[in-house]
Amino acid sequence: MSPSESSSPQPAPTAVPPADGDAATPAALTARAPHVPAERLVAEMVPPPRFQGARFDTYIPDPKQPSQAEAVQVLSDFAESIEGGRATPEKRRWFARKPAAPKGPRGVYLDGGYGVGKTHLLASLWHATPAPAERKAFGTFVELTNLVGALGFQQTVRTLGEHRLLCIDEFELDDPGDTVLVSTLLGKLVDAGVALAATSNTLPGKLGEGRFAAADFLREIQGLSAQFRPLRIDGEDYRHRGLPEAPAPYDDETVTRAAYRTPGASLDDFPSLLEHLSTVHPSRYGAMCDGIEAVCLTDVQAVPDQSTALRLVVLADRLYDREVPVLTSGKAFDELFSEEMLRGGYRKKYFRAISRLTALARDAGALVADGSR
Repeated sequence: MSPSESSSPQPAPTAVPPADGDAATPAALTARAPHVPAERLVAEMVPPPRFQGARFDTYIPDPKQPSQAEAVQVLSDFAESIEGGRATPEKRRWFARKPAAPKGPRGVYLDGGYGVGKTHLLASLWHATPAPAERKAFGTFVELTNLVGALGFQQTVRTLGEHRLLCIDEFELDDPGDTVLVSTLLGKLVDAGVALAATSNTLPGKLGEGRFAAADFLREIQGLSAQFRPLRIDGEDYRHRGLPEAPAPYDDETVTRAAYRTPGASLDDFPSLLEHLSTVHPSRYGAMCDGIEAVCLTDVQAVPDQSTALRLVVLADRLYDREVPVLTSGKAFDELFSEEMLRGGYRKKYFRAISRLTALARDAGALVADGSR
């Protein structure tokens, strides 16, 4: 049994499996409740698999959006400015005086809508920064707050304070407590000489309203405003640019047969998975997906409440990071969240989840060999 699985038995498949004696029984996410040590949380603060190959020269700016090419240049210059900005612990033993901090802002904030390539650019910055991997950290806002929870605030400061760069993807502005916590942490890290970079989303309806998200970000991180240069990136969602509509959901039998036919696939009914997520801390959702090559879900329904919806958003991010296709029956992903949710304070997360899950659903089309419904 994999260390990322619990000892609970796997639930029965939701539909009749294919009559194939060689078909392997798919895994079940609902049977997994992994334990993730704090050391792993730190070690995994690197760009996720989807962005391991991200570089500035693999980012393709939209010629209609000059802000995208400008962002590449600004971030390339920022990466170069980080070199020599901090002394290594070994050097500090020999020099009593702390090295002078580089001139200019110690942080860059990427402000833009969904799918304009902010995470690609953030990962490119991480790769381009001339420092050993163990002196650079990359994670989402949620992963950073989870790290503080696992290590404690002071130990997190000590651990990340030896880094040259901290990249925070999907900075959240909707939880005042967590935002103040991370704001305080970033202040300590800036004092230690750590360079910062962060992304967040501007709502689709706010794209024409100047620096809406940037203003929110700079206000929420309080005394750190002078340390960040807001960088606006305009454009449309590349995940759906020029692509056909996402495939409609399949029927239960098609999803189940695909799960049995696909090595490394998981198979769960959606309501049971949502219930299971409430028993697993979101910091462990990535480990829950270890070894999963495709996620097959039957009976997808609208999520019943906001807490469930927020847990689903985290799972969607972890699946997208790992490029795991998602094959479903039931409702389409644009029906997951109610109109009230899409108008509420967490709407940015929900729009991001819809965009990412739709891309993964498109990837999953290849799992259905005959294209039958």
